[in-house]
Amino acid sequence: MKEYLAAPIRKLISPSVRFKVRERLAWLRDMLGRACFWRWEIARFKLRQDSPYDIIYIGRKTHRDTAKVLMGVELLAPDIEKQSGTSDRRVVVSEIPTLGALYVPHLLSAIVPLGRPIEDITSKYNSELRRNLRKNQPRYRMKQALTDEEIDRADREMLQPYASARHGATASQIASHEVFRLAKTSSGRLDLVLLDDQVVACHLGCVINRNGKRYWSTVRFGYPEAVFSDTKKLREVNSITTFMALEWAIANGFDYYDIGTCLARPDDGLLEWKRRRGGDVDTLGNHAYMFVRLPKVGAAQLLWDTPLFAVEGKDLTLHLGLPDGPNDEEVANRYREMGFGGLFKIYLYCARTPSEPLLDTLRSRYAHLKSPPIVESVLST
Repeated sequence: MKEYLAAPIRKLISPSVRFKVRERLAWLRDMLGRACFWRWEIARFKLRQDSPYDIIYIGRKTHRDTAKVLMGVELLAPDIEKQSGTSDRRVVVSEIPTLGALYVPHLLSAIVPLGRPIEDITSKYNSELRRNLRKNQPRYRMKQALTDEEIDRADREMLQPYASARHGATASQIASHEVFRLAKTSSGRLDLVLLDDQVVACHLGCVINRNGKRYWSTVRFGYPEAVFSDTKKLREVNSITTFMALEWAIANGFDYYDIGTCLARPDDGLLEWKRRRGGDVDTLGNHAYMFVRLPKVGAAQLLWDTPLFAVEGKDLTLHLGLPDGPNDEEVANRYREMGFGGLFKIYLYCARTPSEPLLDTLRSRYAHLKSPPIVESVLST
């Protein structure tokens, strides 16, 4: 009876409103989780063994590893029992806001604006990627998984094993019943990618309606072990699968293609991979944040070591460092892969006055964008 009544009610509510409701509910669940203070801890750690900064983490124990990853803590960097550096080089990472702290998202999506020929999008790819797509694409085709057997096999032999191979025991697996739900609902689908007649990948996606715009959103890619255990083969199949999902989104009149979420780390290789395929950074799909209060001394060096994204209102910003020591060429090389679209502003924390040629080089990373970000220098001790 409830389902009978719910169907007509859903039709009265626009997809964009339903998306906003889901977003608010996800935000509320996160807030309620943060309110469980008995699950909190205070932990101390360093970026690396010889780092002058003490990072104080205040929050849920289950989120400590996420904070370490987002801050770029080296795998072998030890936790510390008590403060080992000076208080003016203390970095506070918390699950509650503190005065002057950066509002750092856990995850970001890479969003490709559509409404244009696919040739326009791929023209921004590097020459090697374009060449590989032209060479390999004719051998591949995509078909929708419709039977229970196809869906179950894709889940067991590609989605789950690939997630485990990438993330180990900490992999966030999608429940099988959810895979089936998305594969069979009108707002989702599961596609198989075939090389000749052999299934070499799958793509699980869904429709998102946001502010009156339609997004084709990647939920998860999957690959069999024979593919993901071969780095060269995985690189080829991964590029083809992403390209085919992009093609499908354009052919079906979507406004955007969401390549999927990844860690909100400017240095993250997966995020850079998606940027090179035309993805602009966006907070779509993120419901969790941490708050980072920079040190009183050495913010420029800290952000050189570990740049951070942050949110200001509805805008996404990037925080970079310019410490003493590196020359202009070294700085330009450090930030070569950070020409992200979707940014409102870039803050450059400077221990020295930046030269105009350096600022021009930094701005040039974004010159190809319709709305380049503002570059603002911040003097830092």
